[in-house]
Amino acid sequence: MTYSEQHLKETTEITKLIDHLVIEKMAEIILNTKLKKGRLFFLGCGGSAGNASHAVNDFRKIVGIESYAPTDNVSELTARTNDEGWDTIFCEWLRVSKLNENDTIFVLSVGGGNLEKNISPNLVKAVMLAKDVNASVIGVLGRDGGYTGSVADAALIVPTVNPDNITPHSEAFQAVVWHLLVSHPSLKENETKWESAVS
Repeated sequence: MTYSEQHLKETTEITKLIDHLVIEKMAEIILNTKLKKGRLFFLGCGGSAGNASHAVNDFRKIVGIESYAPTDNVSELTARTNDEGWDTIFCEWLRVSKLNENDTIFVLSVGGGNLEKNISPNLVKAVMLAKDVNASVIGVLGRDGGYTGSVADAALIVPTVNPDNITPHSEAFQAVVWHLLVSHPSLKENETKWESAVS
């Protein structure tokens, strides 16, 4: 078996194992956020930060819901990291944005954060803030879901089928899930270009 064949086989296995009811719950939470005129805040680091930026575009343009990713503001991100520390970059950004009970934070993370191990403490502190203000928390996570997975209102844990490929599969399925969500009939408000161009 080639590596390509193995990787695609793992992808197929993950697809079969994913809990679709969790995704339906996420869609319901996002719809409720939109109906309450709340906002979606996408949080992610590394590759997940890139995914967060892409997701913001899709949710704003296709779903018509106000959405943001703190990592899109490089000046504020680096100023906060430099002056205050890495662990509070998201929660302090969210405080300024007046995160409240009408809003939802959407965490994209391979591990979900772990304060004890000092892994993605910025995500953990943002989730703690969300819980303090009664904002909803959803996420697409890898491994065991970490702190986010343990407290989220709906968290899809991407199943581990190969411990050597946790990160690529987790980050790939972030895109699969958010594209599913923006295509969901209960959320989709606007047609995408190529589909609408077909007569």
